[in-house]
Amino acid sequence: MKTMTVYDPAMCCSTGVCGPSVDPALARFGGDLDWLAGKGVSVTRYNLAQEPGAFAAAPAVSKALEEKGTECLPIVVVDGAVVSEGKYPSRGQLARWTGTAMELPVQSAPSSCCDPKDGGSCC
Repeated sequence: MKTMTVYDPAMCCSTGVCGPSVDPALARFGGDLDWLAGKGVSVTRYNLAQEPGAFAAAPAVSKALEEKGTECLPIVVVDGAVVSEGKYPSRGQLARWTGTAMELPVQSAPSSCCDPKDGGSCC
C-alpha cells in the first residue's frame, strides 16, 4: 500500500477548510486526498500549528524548513520521498506519484440523424 504524508503550513484547523472564506485550492486538495484514501492510499496530514512534532520528526521536512522557511510548505511525501514542496499538487500529480488510476468519465458518441439506427431520415 502506498503512503502519502502532507505537511501543511500553520492553519486554523487540520484541513484549513473552515471559517468564512475558504481557499478553493484547500477544498480541492482535501477532496483529492479523500479520493486517494478511497483508492487505498494511506493518507496522513499534519498541520504545523497543531502538530509541530511531526515536522521535527521527519528529517527531510525539518531540513527543508531550516533551509527555506515555511515557504516550502506544503510538503508532500510519498513512501518516504519528498515529491512536492510549496504548492498543493493536482489530482493528476497525486495519482501519478501513488500509481493510482484516474477514471475518466465515459461519454457516449454524439448521435447523428444520418445514423441508420436513429432512422437516418435526414441524409
